[in-house]
Amino acid sequence: MLAVFRTHCMRPEGSNMATAAEQDTTATTSGPLPAQTLTGRAGWRADSLGPARVVEVPHGTVAYHERGKGRPLVFVHGALVNANLWRKVIEPLGRDFRCVVPDLPLGSHRLPLRAGADLSPPGLASLIADVIGELGLEDPVLIGNDTGGGLSQIVAANHPERLGSLVLTSCDAFDNFPPKAFRPLVRLASGVPGVLQAVMAPMRLRPVRRLPIAYGWLAKKPFERRVADSYALPSGASAGVRRDARAAFGALNPRHTLAAATRLRDFDRPALIAWAREDRFFPPAHAERLAEILPNARLEWVDDSYTFVSEDQPERLVQLIRGFAG
Repeated sequence: MLAVFRTHCMRPEGSNMATAAEQDTTATTSGPLPAQTLTGRAGWRADSLGPARVVEVPHGTVAYHERGKGRPLVFVHGALVNANLWRKVIEPLGRDFRCVVPDLPLGSHRLPLRAGADLSPPGLASLIADVIGELGLEDPVLIGNDTGGGLSQIVAANHPERLGSLVLTSCDAFDNFPPKAFRPLVRLASGVPGVLQAVMAPMRLRPVRRLPIAYGWLAKKPFERRVADSYALPSGASAGVRRDARAAFGALNPRHTLAAATRLRDFDRPALIAWAREDRFFPPAHAERLAEILPNARLEWVDDSYTFVSEDQPERLVQLIRGFAG
């Protein structure tokens, strides 16, 4: 969620954010969360996501949630949100599928990766592919939104053998990675210490969250305070989270999505493009272009929604994914 970089800086509300902590590198595949994981409001995750676990990959220890049995669905969120983005769709989909929801190192995660991990877009795509491999997921459906949709395209281009099919909801693509209007602010947040936490602290306040320059043009419907806290607080609570975010944001560049687009023509597995018709940041023309490039793609429009389709139209998204992946 890169739009928030345009909001005004304010002082954080309260002082009971979780203690900063680096990850426990001794965590084992599918094990419990390390004791150093951010907790409290910064680390809250919805019960509907399922139990929290960790998986060890070359980048470090990745926290994820899992619910249900059946064909695997892997959900990829964008910048400055976390697994909570998918909380409204996991419970119904978990009745028929194995839903795996990683917390990716994009600024609102609660378990930092190892220092020096490659958090460039290709590096993050490798992380996602490694999570799929380490968990032994066969024929998975990769489902991406916002920045996570751009990363999902890179996974499909660079690691097609890991995927069974692909779902792209409104997301970065082509030369829109990150959206052009926010590139100077992304560079500032990635390069200047203190900017990220100053930008995110006001997101806990509902009037600020609803500004068009914050989350207001990403979700039509307001989301609850505890979800906002889980997005806003981690960067202020953990130096490791800030380090990961700066590394990831500093590497965003449209050359990565443009390169992926040239290889998506060879991704012959089924693909679903589920795009918000009223999206303010990701043009519908990009949905149409992706549907043309992907050789086995279907385009579906989602009405009455902005970018966060899983927030604004969860029932419609569940219907589309269930029909596509079943």
